[in-house]
Amino acid sequence: GHLHNSEAFNYGVETWEAYKRGGLSKDLVEEQKKVQEADLLIFQFPLFWFSMPAILKGWMDRVLVQGFAYDLSKAYDGGLLQDKLSLFSFTTGGSQEMYSNEGISGDIRYVLWPMQHGIMHFCGVKVLEPHICYAPENVSEEKRKEMLTAWTQRLKTLWKEEPIDCSPEWYFK
Repeated sequence: GHLHNSEAFNYGVETWEAYKRGGLSKDLVEEQKKVQEADLLIFQFPLFWFSMPAILKGWMDRVLVQGFAYDLSKAYDGGLLQDKLSLFSFTTGGSQEMYSNEGISGDIRYVLWPMQHGIMHFCGVKVLEPHICYAPENVSEEKRKEMLTAWTQRLKTLWKEEPIDCSPEWYFK
């Protein structure tokens, strides 16, 4: 489509304008429809450079645009996707000890702040406690099977879980 302002490109403004005029590409509209129809969004990924992989971040940047996922006057608890739940399920390369307050990587909640709070909560999505498998490549086969069993069990009871507080205190206590 055409640019709203070809003199000064602003990605956020351009996607918002494209959304308003129905000018987003077909693949993005299809992804937005999937989000609209979902009650629960599960994001499964390997933690990469203290964040989600770029392809997942790109999906969020392209799909969760202003007007669809958020409005600057309606954010966080008033966000446009407030009828949704989300869950971040991921693996790490480091051990649980490395992602503790005393660990070299700091508390894992610091890593979660921009993803869970800055994206999901900003859009109004309620956030469930993350599911983290620490360093599966560095543990025994038995421990990896335990991780899979724990994930299987959790999936059976997700609808009974309460969302986290999603306040700065939850992340930085």
